[in-house]
Amino acid sequence: MNVTMSQHGEQSASSGFRVDISRGQRIGRVSSEWFARPDDERYVNLPDLYEAVRSRAECAQARTVESRTIRVEATRENAERLALIVSGRDEPVVPTHWSFGQLCTLVGAPAAYLRQLPAPLSAINLQHGLLSHRAELVKTLEADSGRVELRAVTGPDYGRIWDHELVAAVMQIAGNGAGDTRWKVPGVLDWSTMTHNPFVDVTKDTTTLYASDRDVFLFLVDDTNPIEAGRLPDGSPDVYFRGFYCWNSEVGSKTLGIASFYLRAVCMNRNLWGVENFEQITIRHSKFAAQRFAHEAAPALTNFANSSPAPFVAGVAAARQRIVARTDEDRESFLRKNGFSKSETSKVIEAVLGEENRKPESIFDFVQGITALARSKAHQDARLELEGKARRLMERVS
Repeated sequence: MNVTMSQHGEQSASSGFRVDISRGQRIGRVSSEWFARPDDERYVNLPDLYEAVRSRAECAQARTVESRTIRVEATRENAERLALIVSGRDEPVVPTHWSFGQLCTLVGAPAAYLRQLPAPLSAINLQHGLLSHRAELVKTLEADSGRVELRAVTGPDYGRIWDHELVAAVMQIAGNGAGDTRWKVPGVLDWSTMTHNPFVDVTKDTTTLYASDRDVFLFLVDDTNPIEAGRLPDGSPDVYFRGFYCWNSEVGSKTLGIASFYLRAVCMNRNLWGVENFEQITIRHSKFAAQRFAHEAAPALTNFANSSPAPFVAGVAAARQRIVARTDEDRESFLRKNGFSKSETSKVIEAVLGEENRKPESIFDFVQGITALARSKAHQDARLELEGKARRLMERVS
């Protein structure tokens, strides 16, 4: 099988690329981010995003202090606001909503309950927790941007990876993320023609570059350079694009992670359609997190961005050619041996029959039937279990 990956492919990029989204997985992670982000968390290019997260890091200071030396203060004049006096700093430090919750968690105090109390009562309870905190040391992240805020409070071994470090790693392969390299904010699927149009203006409505006061999330694709991995039943090319998303929180709200995959389209709501070969790595912010980012995550991102799609295409070709069942008895036996119930077995076969107008024979046929069944599951656990089984089948021939 030939690998087709050119600037314009077999179809005209200006008119979009015909895709078959009935195959592969649908992933809603990017869509969830798109729906949840307010206007001030959306960026239309990577340099603007980088500047925003870099500037906040420049005015931040991380320190390790003894928890018993932190004083919690509240005044009668402002019964809804408390502040912290942290050793080594004269002026009071005001916790953010996020860091207040972290502080409560560290000392075993119920954050939701303390938020409902007047500040003086909340201060008394929080002070008691700090004085009896068994771990003794905490790491603070304080930012001075007009007033001093406590952006984060973590354990002393927290390994911070700055949000701007992740953005910088992405910029090395994606430039401005808006089209000056092959990696860009994705286009959109036209449902009426089932074509993915890569050329859509990047606005705050369409962007997939996000940053809040506690995290960053970036999703980019290489959707002007289609990859042909075989043919569909009607003889048209089965077209894929490469894509990845990554995320981080320098204040401890989530791990650092990078997910890479091949996909067939992105819709207006930023759902990913026809996803294959999904792989993900995560790095907890433990003591050596920064070193792991430098030696594992950043190189993995660069390797994926610069790698050839040939192994992926070869894997699809091998799966299409690997015939494992020619009779109904063979099909049922194959699926039952691979952990499918009798009911699931019949539904997988029916799914392939409905989409391909024939019963499954190859590994690839069965994988497509399994992922089609997974898409019909309402509960995520059930979907993930089926998708895992499909992935393991593909791994047999890769």
